[in-house]
Amino acid sequence: MHTVQITSLDPQPRSYAQGALVTGASQVLLISGQVPELPDGGVPEDFDAQCRLAWRHLLAVLAEAGMTERNLVKVTTFLADRRYREANSRIRHEVLGDHHPALTVIITGIYDAEWLLEIEAVAAA
Repeated sequence: MHTVQITSLDPQPRSYAQGALVTGASQVLLISGQVPELPDGGVPEDFDAQCRLAWRHLLAVLAEAGMTERNLVKVTTFLADRRYREANSRIRHEVLGDHHPALTVIITGIYDAEWLLEIEAVAAA
């Protein structure tokens, strides 16, 4: 994946790519929305724990396909409330490090009222 940054449109350095150019990929993985639910159906109460759990689920899907976070080309995060923006960004940085896929964050109602976020993604290898 090659990131596409158009500095004439946005000169600020960002933790995401404005675009992700994938060439020569032989596999594309579409990852359904991963939610912060434990195997027993429990849901952590605070946002940080929910966010880390959703990322763990997403990374597990990647691993099952023989991929890592470095294969992510697009991530979409659905947040239940704007107040989770900064924590979401901080935890995404912890998980992805210096890898910057294309990114969209949407503030919306979530399927289950206990869930504070859901994360879906596209990966390529």
